[in-house]
Amino acid sequence: MDALLILGGLLLIVLGAVWLVALAFGTSLFWGVGVLALPPVSLLFVFRHWTTARRALLLSSLGFIPLVAGFTLLASQNPERLAAIISLEWLHEKSDDQVRLAMDVRGRLDGRPFSPHQGEFINGVLTLREGSDFFANQAVSIRLPLSGDGPLRLDVLPQDTGSLPEVEISWMQPEQELPEARRLSHGYTLHLDLQPVPPNKLAGDFHLVLPPRYNTNLSGRVELYTDDLRYRAGAVDTRHDSQATLEHVATDYLQRRHATRQVQLESFPAVRFPATSLLATIQARVDGQQQTYELPLGKGAQGWAVAGDEYPPLPAEPEPVAPQISTRAEEAPAPTPRLDRRQRFSMERLLRDPSAYRNLMVRARTERGGLAEGRFLGIDQDGNLNIRRVINGPGEALYNLAPAEIASLELLEP
Repeated sequence: MDALLILGGLLLIVLGAVWLVALAFGTSLFWGVGVLALPPVSLLFVFRHWTTARRALLLSSLGFIPLVAGFTLLASQNPERLAAIISLEWLHEKSDDQVRLAMDVRGRLDGRPFSPHQGEFINGVLTLREGSDFFANQAVSIRLPLSGDGPLRLDVLPQDTGSLPEVEISWMQPEQELPEARRLSHGYTLHLDLQPVPPNKLAGDFHLVLPPRYNTNLSGRVELYTDDLRYRAGAVDTRHDSQATLEHVATDYLQRRHATRQVQLESFPAVRFPATSLLATIQARVDGQQQTYELPLGKGAQGWAVAGDEYPPLPAEPEPVAPQISTRAEEAPAPTPRLDRRQRFSMERLLRDPSAYRNLMVRARTERGGLAEGRFLGIDQDGNLNIRRVINGPGEALYNLAPAEIASLELLEP
């Protein structure tokens, strides 16, 4: 509705201006050229020929009514969009980090319409924001007990108990400098089904319903950043202001400076943005050795870079070579046949070489009809067979059988 009012108002203003030029040419060629080429002449023409020009001026004036109404409606519903229009941001080329995420979430937050356009899942916190200031106009934050690079799936119902994610909603009031916030850790409905999207995003279904007193429900599809890097044409966009961008620039510089990829940053000073230059004292481990550097970082048209950086790029990493697997039957070693000791097993062989059957499963039947099944432990000093059987619970049964008592003995394992 706001866009229609603004466009309608602009159309009336333009039609009135065109009509005024036509009326000026109808009066004389001099007035027509003057009104068309020199806008200040239009005021003189309206003053000198008010009876002729008043109808066109009235039409243009009527256009300001829907124009002002449209901008007022836009300011109440989406002040950031109005600020972007007034600041003429739409005239400049947008970088990838300025392009909005593929958000399609609709709902209400504390009773007000909520349509987030920023989202991230970093350090286990999922955040949806509306507003680009330090304090968001409206925001939802969910502290999740899981993180990682894989899919993110979670379902929470109002009756669930235990350790659940903490949900926080916040919003700014016109008369306040700090946002209002509410937190809850149970009694809500949450559904997440997010899949990784290279290089650093998660995308999928999002559904959140809080208890009725919070008047908050959101549903749709979200797209979230998983770190503070932004990408452009498949590479890190160094124009984006973030701590992660500066750390990437410093790491890339040290890798090219020392011609090695074995660089790991151990400390990097915190940076407050906006900034265009800084001298960063960092510690890094290069090829296993800890070193300290002072890097003069500056931001130019191409983004952040280290001053005086003229080191060439590293050569591309060679692709790993897959091992050659021979398909010739004669080159494959023949499998060693496994000896099955059950085929020639007997009591005499067991008594002659008990170590060859130690810890194997055996079954002994006694002359009295008893059955002893378990692992053969060996022969004691009296010449009796020791068989151990694990029973249910923390215990075991130990059979001590004399060879004369055994009617039959079987080996159950090869």
